[in-house]
Amino acid sequence: MTWRPQYRSSKFRHVFGKAATKENCYDGVPITRSVQDNHFCAVNPRFIAIITECVGGGAFLVLSVHHTGKLDPHHPRVSGHRGSVLDIKWNPFDDYCIASCSEDATVKVWEIPRHGVLTNLTMPWKELQGHSRRVGLIEWHPTANNILFSTAYDYQVMIWNLDSPEQVIKNPVRTIQHHTDVVLSMSFNTDGSLLATTCRDRKVRLMEARSGNVLQEANCKSHKASKVLILGNLKMLITSGTSRYNDRQIALWDQEDLSVPLLQENLDGSSGVIFPFYDPDTHMLYLAGKGDGNIRYYEISSEKPYLHYLTEYRSHSPQKGMGVMPKRGLDVTSCEVFRFYKVVIVKSLIEPISMIVPRRSESYQEDIYPMTAGNRPALTAEEWLSGISKGPVLMSLKPGSELMEPPSELKGLTNSLDTRRSQSRPGMLRLSYIQDQLEAKEDGEQAKSDRSWTSVSNGDDQAHGSPLTESEVFFKLFLFILLNNSDFLQKEIKASKKLFY
Repeated sequence: MTWRPQYRSSKFRHVFGKAATKENCYDGVPITRSVQDNHFCAVNPRFIAIITECVGGGAFLVLSVHHTGKLDPHHPRVSGHRGSVLDIKWNPFDDYCIASCSEDATVKVWEIPRHGVLTNLTMPWKELQGHSRRVGLIEWHPTANNILFSTAYDYQVMIWNLDSPEQVIKNPVRTIQHHTDVVLSMSFNTDGSLLATTCRDRKVRLMEARSGNVLQEANCKSHKASKVLILGNLKMLITSGTSRYNDRQIALWDQEDLSVPLLQENLDGSSGVIFPFYDPDTHMLYLAGKGDGNIRYYEISSEKPYLHYLTEYRSHSPQKGMGVMPKRGLDVTSCEVFRFYKVVIVKSLIEPISMIVPRRSESYQEDIYPMTAGNRPALTAEEWLSGISKGPVLMSLKPGSELMEPPSELKGLTNSLDTRRSQSRPGMLRLSYIQDQLEAKEDGEQAKSDRSWTSVSNGDDQAHGSPLTESEVFFKLFLFILLNNSDFLQKEIKASKKLFY
């Protein structure tokens, strides 16, 4: 009997990284020089947000994802914090809502106009005041609408309900006080019922997200964890950190038993923090080190040896942070399964990097695009706080499939937010109202035709992502008035004929 080597079959063995061309990057971005171990960049299918360096307070930029090339140094910013901004996160169910936290010990939630940021924004929709020291991390709940988690250097994790009518919220719905030092990272499971945290006290905690009760606690002397991720429905956790000899290391844990790690693997002797990213649809794990130019990626299975190394993307430019595009914003026609937005501070550059599965066929590949979490919440804030847990509402990435529309109560909430936002910033009401009326008119005309809402980004309207200038908005309004007032137009034509004849 001849011996044959054992090969593991995988459709992701040959995944490769492809960096965008210089024309498709965001150049001239004044990236923050903060030493916080965060991503400093947040992306959704319409906008990209980057924390910037500024004097006196904190600010961040919000650009259309199509606004590539050289950035105007005087581009308007979101600048309402009194201290440096440390973290930003987009609402997973509203592409026009973003949260930020700062050294001024507050969390602020902003509503971005549909046409983009044309003037500096200084008035937030909500301001959350409860922490006594600078707030370092924020996370949105993955299935419940308007539930936000924040953690600060006061060692507390606070849960906020943004459905509260007050503009300034001073009382969180719950405060978790199990940590004895600064919380370094937070991660939810798929339905948001569990929360995992890493802390500077070297412990990894797994707790109930709603009540804060600790279910499991890991204190491994051979592994000092800095970042943690719950691996979807695999019932496992992955942590990145350092070994007792200060080598960078990752560890895999059983969710039901955190006493001993299932696997430990040393990476190298560098000093930068490892940022882990997990794709539950492909079961791929990406590791990007702060200050590194490469991105390692693995495939994770539920059976031994659990972790299967694939390859790595290499680059000469070191990354300070990483933004990640949600699945609904990927280009499925090129078999793109993941997209990073690499923050390169030495070049003042944001560089998109696409992870692509090489396929010859140009048709939709259903085997690499299963049903994925969509942009519609499964629960309201009140339902989640009352004790209900649900998995995410799934959507298909196949071109031609309809996007999830927000439920009626969320639409009403969005309309009220637009009105409130416009009242707080004079001059914005007319533009936002005009924009909404024009888009409603265009949507009705497109519904009559056979034109599909889906395009390269599998369903997100690309036109909505490109902001209109003020002159374009008023020009379209002028045409809108003429087309909808034919009687008035005919009278004007008859009057002009009498003048000439």
